[in-house]
Order: sequence, then structure tokens, then C-alpha cells
Amino acid sequence: MKKEMKQYLNYIENACKGDIKDKEKLARELYTRIGFYQHERLVHLIVTMSFGVFFLLSILLVQVNTSFLLLSALFLILLIPYIAHYYFLENSVQELYTYYYFLTEENINRD
Repeated sequence: MKKEMKQYLNYIENACKGDIKDKEKLARELYTRIGFYQHERLVHLIVTMSFGVFFLLSILLVQVNTSFLLLSALFLILLIPYIAHYYFLENSVQELYTYYYFLTEENINRD
């Protein structure tokens, strides 16, 4: 997903910098893609929050039984990359919003 998102950001950036023949079509395509990426972002938010809750619960269990320390470490090791990936998705979708606003504002101002 990260590679695809980077490629699409590069594509849309180049398209917005160049001479765009059909801005409305590009804006519709971008709007559709933003919807897909928002769905992906929501799924990753749910997974990230779940691992955060599991990590906190495992920390509470460590106080009861120290054998849960390994489980806590595992959740923490998994939580860090999930947070980093969600951060990337969030920032990338925000950047796509910027390009969408750029395309639609020019269309609005043209009318």
C-alpha cells in the first residue's frame, strides 16, 4: 500500500504541475482514490487502536503475572510499525486532499 500511495502521489503531483486537459476527470478520479485510501486508513486506524488496547491490557496483566511480559513486548513491537504506517497514510491522504482542492477550486473559479 505504501508503494502504491507514493506512486499515486507522484502521479497526481506531476499531473497538477503540468498542463491538465480534463481537470474534472482527474478530480473525479482523485475523489474515487481518496475514498479507497480513506477506507484503508480507517482499517489501519482500527488495527492500530486494537493493538494499542491489547498492549495496555497486557501491561495490566504483567502486574498480575510476570509471564505476560513477553506478550506485552510482542504487542509493543507490532504497535510501533502500525503507528508509523498509519501516520504515513494519514499524511498522504491529507496531501491528496490538497490536490483535490487545487483541482476543484480552479474548476469552481472557472464557472
